[in-house]
Amino acid sequence: MRSLLLTIMTFISVVGMSQNVLTPEQLWKLKRLNGGTLSPDGKLILYEVRNYDVITNKSNNDLFIYDIKKNKSIQITATPFSEIEAQWGKNNTIWFLSSEKEGLQVWKITSDGKFKFQISNFKDLEIEGFKIAPDESSFVLIQAIKMLPTIQDKYPDLPLANARVEDDLMYRHWDKYHDFKKRHLVLYTMNNSQLNTSGIDLLKEEKFDGILPPHGGSEQFSYSSDAKKIVYTSKKMVGKNFALSTNSQLYEFTIESKQTKLLTEGYNGYDVNPNFSFDGKSMAWQSMAEDGHESGKNDIIYRNLITGKDVNLTKEIDVSVTDFQWHPNNKVIYFIAATLGTKQIFEINIETLANRQLTNEECDYVSLAVTEEEIFAGRQSMIAPTDLFEISIKKGKAKQITEINKELLKEIDLPTIEKRWVETTDGKRMLVWMIFPPKFDASKKYPALLYCQGGPQSPVSQFFSYRWNFTVMASQGYVVIAPNRRGLPGFGQEWNDAISLDWGGQAMKDYLSAVDNITTEPYIDVNRVGAVGASYGGYSVYYLAGIHNNRFKTFVAHCGLFNLESWYGTTEELFFANHDIGGPYWKPENKEFYTKNSPHYKVDQWNTPIMVIHGGLDFRVPESEGMQAFQVAQLKGIKSKYLYFPEESHWVTSPQNSLVWYREFFEWLAQDLK
Repeated sequence: MRSLLLTIMTFISVVGMSQNVLTPEQLWKLKRLNGGTLSPDGKLILYEVRNYDVITNKSNNDLFIYDIKKNKSIQITATPFSEIEAQWGKNNTIWFLSSEKEGLQVWKITSDGKFKFQISNFKDLEIEGFKIAPDESSFVLIQAIKMLPTIQDKYPDLPLANARVEDDLMYRHWDKYHDFKKRHLVLYTMNNSQLNTSGIDLLKEEKFDGILPPHGGSEQFSYSSDAKKIVYTSKKMVGKNFALSTNSQLYEFTIESKQTKLLTEGYNGYDVNPNFSFDGKSMAWQSMAEDGHESGKNDIIYRNLITGKDVNLTKEIDVSVTDFQWHPNNKVIYFIAATLGTKQIFEINIETLANRQLTNEECDYVSLAVTEEEIFAGRQSMIAPTDLFEISIKKGKAKQITEINKELLKEIDLPTIEKRWVETTDGKRMLVWMIFPPKFDASKKYPALLYCQGGPQSPVSQFFSYRWNFTVMASQGYVVIAPNRRGLPGFGQEWNDAISLDWGGQAMKDYLSAVDNITTEPYIDVNRVGAVGASYGGYSVYYLAGIHNNRFKTFVAHCGLFNLESWYGTTEELFFANHDIGGPYWKPENKEFYTKNSPHYKVDQWNTPIMVIHGGLDFRVPESEGMQAFQVAQLKGIKSKYLYFPEESHWVTSPQNSLVWYREFFEWLAQDLK
């Protein structure tokens, strides 16, 4: 009886301990804060909070206001319909989109949430985005408008036919086949709150998009401060030309004359996200210099609208900008950029180009709202989801002002994070993030996971991911090793660019340097080390499987590139493939690259269990890449598993599919590492 009682008590103790760490199920209970924009009077911050329901497999978005003076947040919407694209109008009114009545419509609400009005009552419009003019005289909708013929248009007597006829490239993009529509910007004017339902199409009959598909949105167009002009981003190309180029341009549409003009002639790469100064005398945007390079240095271009002169504000700063906002004085811009494994806030003076790094914590800042003396910014880390912080412009000190997940997280034992510098094979210093399990005990032995980042030019910063969550991984008892290998932003453009044309070279050596250095620690069980990753990280797993010399006991590759030759023949954004892997495999000058860098040429050395994961709607790295890898492992008699999601793309985004992903992921790892 005593033995049975002790067994029961031990079981209860273990269950209790397991409930004190972050699980995949709890991850989907976390509220997700987005945005943070300043009201016209500078007294309120508007932000959104999204909640997920695993049972219904859906989410809902609500609006919140933070009162700066009262240091208090209030929820202003609480409906079963998501309120999205929320933004300030004049007099502290808030405009947004909601499907509360008959599809997505434009709504307006007071900042206290007491009065809500439906502005539009459109019929049969496919609305995908929205922006209100500063003076509320008009608004712009992103509308999906049918521009190209379908098979039923060609053969109206065959209404049930299910076929496509293509004669050019870009017939599919990331996760969708083209739907014979273009995303146009359509202007609707307001007169004394009365809506004119006859819209003005800024692109008229042009068969181009008014944003960058498929992920561009309302951030890619902006009203001038006087609400008389609209500047938008567009890559006015189709088919093969679109697939080969990143040369998007900015266009200015004048509302009164309905005339459009090109603003960025001579700029050859991505030009996006135009943003006007408060006084309307200046404009700035993000720009990459090189056509075809999607991960080049992202600079801020400033244009004096009176003189027409342009200045590259960040040309001499060795960082790449991810977001920026004007200071109310119109003389300073604040921006976010990756640096040393984090994303920090920087300041630059437009006239003198004097700059400084304002923040320096081990975190990622992800949004900006700038007042005279403070910045209100979204901030996250590997162990903390996004909350709003108030930052003193003068001192740089940050104070947390929201705690939207306080109740759930207060009972959770969190991992600890350590920054480590490792020497690489070519004598460089590489930052490696170490994520230790909750209640880590250095006297014990732990299994370890090498995390391989995707991109390949995406930083291993202090992100809180809902796809590859380090807190959840470490909470399962693994030490996570996350190197900032060659090719990652935040360590200078030279380090970032080093990955191009050398996918299987120094970056792979960097991974092995990290593992060899850290597995010498007494708390790492060298016989229980695995490698995991997605996209280029999945490619890395496939490549390491052929060169690791028995360092790893198991692998997990999600949406990885396995055969670069077949991948080149099936991927869509060929500008990426041309820049990063040198172009077509059939050209004699590229043969050596493919032989050296394609993982499928290394499978003769595969001897380690491997799990392959792929989505059926992943057109960037098509599903056949995962199928090939799994088939090789099966034919070689290697223990292997294929996890397939027919309706997921490059990411697994639905709650229940995500939980399947996590459960299968950890079940697989436990077989060889626990």
